[in-house]
Parts: sequence; C-alpha cells; structure tokens
Amino acid sequence: MSFTAKDVQALREITGAGMMDCKKALTETDGHQEKAIEFLREKGLAAVAKKSGRIAAEGACYAAVDPKTGSAAMVEINSETDFAAKSDKFQELLKNMTLTVGAADPKTMEELMAANYAGADGTVEAALQDSVYKIGENIKIRRFTRYDAPVNAAYVHMGGKIAVLVHLDVSDNLKDSAEAAALGRDVAMQIAAMRPMWMNPDCADPEVLAKEKEIYTAQLQQDEKNKNKPPQVLEKIVEGRVKKYLSEVCLLEQPFVKESTLSVAQYVAQKAKELGGSIAVTAFERYETGEGLAKREDDFAAEVARMNQQ
Repeated sequence: MSFTAKDVQALREITGAGMMDCKKALTETDGHQEKAIEFLREKGLAAVAKKSGRIAAEGACYAAVDPKTGSAAMVEINSETDFAAKSDKFQELLKNMTLTVGAADPKTMEELMAANYAGADGTVEAALQDSVYKIGENIKIRRFTRYDAPVNAAYVHMGGKIAVLVHLDVSDNLKDSAEAAALGRDVAMQIAAMRPMWMNPDCADPEVLAKEKEIYTAQLQQDEKNKNKPPQVLEKIVEGRVKKYLSEVCLLEQPFVKESTLSVAQYVAQKAKELGGSIAVTAFERYETGEGLAKREDDFAAEVARMNQQ
C-alpha cells in the first residue's frame, strides 16, 4: 500500500513522532496507519528505556481540591528540561495525574503506577511511558500527597515551582464555609513563602534541635564576652535561641504574613471565633520542584565533538 505526505503528517499528529520516523514507520508497515502507530509505539517504548537513566530534575508541581468530593491531591513530576515542563502535553499529564491521585487514593508509587489514569484508558504507567515518547525526555513521578475531605486548600506558585496542600479540621457548621476555605488558602500561601519544617515544636526532629543547640553553644563559647558567664546563664541564652529558631520553622509559631502581630495559631483561632466554630490546621505539605535532586549539566562542546565523531 502506498502512502502520501499527508499520511506522514497525519501519523505525526497522532503520535507526536518526527516526520522521518513517521515516514520510516509507514514504509516498514506498507502504509498501514494502525501498524505504523504500533511500530512507533514499540520504538517509543525502547526509547523510554534508553532515556530512563537521564537526570530528571526539572519539572513542575500541581495541587488541586476536587470540588465534588472535597478531597485534595498534589503531585510533582520531573523532566529533564524546564522547556519540556512548560509544554501543553506535560501540563496535561501533571493535572491528570493529580486527578488520578485524588480519585485512586494510592498509598505507594507502585499502587499509583497500576491505577487507572484519569486522562485516558489504561494505567498510569502506560500514560507515563506514552508521555516520555511524545515529549522526548525522561519523565518521572517523584512524589504525591492526598488528603481526605472535608476541608482542604491548595496553592500553586510560580507556575508550578512550588505547590502546597493544607488540611483543616473544622466544626460541622464550617465544613461548607467559604471563609474557612479562604483561611486554608491563606495558610497555604504562608507555607509557600515561609517554608515551615514542622507544624509545632512538639513535631520538631530532636536530632535537628540537638544540632542547633550544639551550634549555638559553640558560638557562645567562642565569644570573649561570655568567658566569665556561669554555665546556667549560657544555657538560658541557648534555650532562647532555640525557641526563636522554632518560631521561624514551625508553622503555627510563625508570625502570620497577613497579620504579623499574630502567630498563625493565633490568627486561626481568631478567625474560628469570628465564624462561630472551631478550626485546626492538622496537616500540610510543601513541594518545591527539584529540591534535593542533582541538576543536569550540559556540556555543549563535548556534545558537538561527539556529533562530529559520528
């Protein structure tokens, strides 16, 4: 069966593959479009394996609350380049994956991979492989978070560089309150800006606090002004610095960005009193794209040299 340039273009639009790849696929399959698609998918899956070792440290985060159920989900998906992360295909994958997490409620990455993908028929794993093929980069789901209903807030900052989920425990009369939901969003914005590590001092990691105390003690001991101070005085100073540190890294202890004379805990309590109910921030999660991951470094001179050797 013969084929035309229009057939090549049509196959390219369906698969997202390059023109020469589409032409080769139609040649290999005697012009049969379905067989050509299968041919390209097979090649695409082989390409997935080749790309799986590449560094994927760019990407984006997304968070959303399901308006029907009230549950909320947040996902970080990594790509090799920021350019790919901004593409329509990547953004569609990101949003659909967030819907999938909200609907499937997976507990592990393995469960997520096996879940039905919200954007099409098939599993998440198949959708991810398809996206790797179409986008042309290694793409990985790094992490996800999900909160049950009833009151959650989601916030996405800088086009997906930062995303935050907040879960509120509220009294029955505030479960459908727009004001309570707005408070949750304000708290989410606080978390995006102020990077809290823990909810309150009781949640703080003892090892981190011990290290901070060790650093503060060493600083005081190196200061000549403290040579003649009794150990108990120095201990009091260290305790004061640890307390200040906790006020900076514990969400409920932080000054509220929209009302700096109040802590977050005080502001939430004040708002609950105004609304005639009870509100407690019980959980939060903050994602920042690529945090803690090694970044890809391109050596263009080496790349050109390799091309010239081929």
